[in-house]
Amino acid sequence: MKINRKVALSETGFVFDAGTGDSYSINPIGVEIIEFVKQNLTKDEIKKKLADKYDVSAPELDKSLDDYFSALKTFNILDNE
Repeated sequence: MKINRKVALSETGFVFDAGTGDSYSINPIGVEIIEFVKQNLTKDEIKKKLADKYDVSAPELDKSLDDYFSALKTFNILDNE
């Protein structure tokens, strides 16, 4: 997974897509996940880090992370690889 090169992300969660002019606001956990993506962590590594930090069941984490990555791809924040 890679962040789209045309996307800028601030530390506060403001996302701007220079390619489309669209902007979004992401919550702190979403920003944390994007930072993990920037560090080239795999989906499994990201799941492990989140499971260690937050009180969430494995099935709920799997579904939430899948939904989040799907949304990031839909909004062109993640490159579709």
